[in-house]
Amino acid sequence: MKYVAAVLAVLALSFSCGGEQGGFRVWEVARGGEASLAEVASELASNDIVYVGERHDEPLHHRGQVAVIRALLKETPRLAVGLEMWRSRDQKRLDAWVAGNVGEEEMRRAFNENWDDSWRLYRDIFLFCRDNGVPMVGLNMPREITRQVAREGFDSLTPAQRGELPPIVCEVAPAYEEYMRRVAGHGSHGLNFQHFCQAQLVWDTAMAVHAVDYLRANPGATMVVLCGQIHAWKPAMPTQVADIDSKLRQAVIMPQQPGRVDPGSVSSKDADYLLLGGR
Repeated sequence: MKYVAAVLAVLALSFSCGGEQGGFRVWEVARGGEASLAEVASELASNDIVYVGERHDEPLHHRGQVAVIRALLKETPRLAVGLEMWRSRDQKRLDAWVAGNVGEEEMRRAFNENWDDSWRLYRDIFLFCRDNGVPMVGLNMPREITRQVAREGFDSLTPAQRGELPPIVCEVAPAYEEYMRRVAGHGSHGLNFQHFCQAQLVWDTAMAVHAVDYLRANPGATMVVLCGQIHAWKPAMPTQVADIDSKLRQAVIMPQQPGRVDPGSVSSKDADYLLLGGR
């Protein structure tokens, strides 16, 4: 009976994940060809940071993130997962979760405090990291700060609020503003566009600082960064990381979105891979 139960468990896992990588493949942007996750996993693992973008409310994107994490864990035991949806100052609860010292219901409430009530979309990611001992790293800052910057600008922050941030100089370069106009020009929701750019820049830079801090404290580690697609494109958070430490190797994976993000419509200035398929 134990043998039958074990076989059924394996079959169930295989079905739920669509095989080891959930049916996901990648499009290599520079080469212009398709490959399996297993075929590119070693190359991905040679990077210090691998970004896997997402649309927050798309379950398929989160299944793809699990597939990437699973593939990379086979290549390197020194894997960590960095989270846009978790504040850096709440790191202790993430550590307790990975250590198995926090129950799921308590973690769901903590996730809701840090992000929103979409735990169900991220649950498999958290379970995989806990069950495999993969460190999880909070990268974000208090969301009330980015909201205030978006409404009133960076100069409106009080000394106390700035004290909650890592050292940041909020100077929106023309290239960053052009990027924001290209990807979110109609998504600033009526806010002053310069303030909107400042908020996004502070967001990208804070996450970059926290990611680099972790990598400096853990030499040889590879961090998979899970974040919204607006932060994952190369002109966003990856550029801020490069400004802090140009020696860090980075790769960007973006989920395919038919009609918007497709092979042929994305250049290597934007991303390195597109995540295809899945089920």
